[in-house]
Amino acid sequence: VQLQASGGGLVQAGGSLSLSCAASGSSGSVFSVTVMGWYRQAPGKQRELVARITRSGTTNYADSVKGQFTISRDNAKNTVYLQMNSLKPEDTAAYYCNALIVDNSGRLREYWGQGTLVTVSS
Repeated sequence: VQLQASGGGLVQAGGSLSLSCAASGSSGSVFSVTVMGWYRQAPGKQRELVARITRSGTTNYADSVKGQFTISRDNAKNTVYLQMNSLKPEDTAAYYCNALIVDNSGRLREYWGQGTLVTVSS
């Protein structure tokens, strides 16, 4: 299983960006995506949870992004989205998609996508 993220870029403070991340497997593979989420890591800082969402749609957010970011998912497409509004320079970071996936042998594994860079200029 692979996670492919897209949507980062450069935006001015106050602007918006949307990220997406799709989970996919090799032909014939069967898997079930449970929790999906986004983490971020700013230069010189530890990776931190931004938001996550369960398969049934229950969400939780870091306090720093509540009311500013919205996470959603499309279960049919195994895709998670992050809508980021009113962006601030302190939101600048590499954003990583994360997913807990049950593979075809019944094992629960954690997967990470490649980071996508979000840069907010002041």
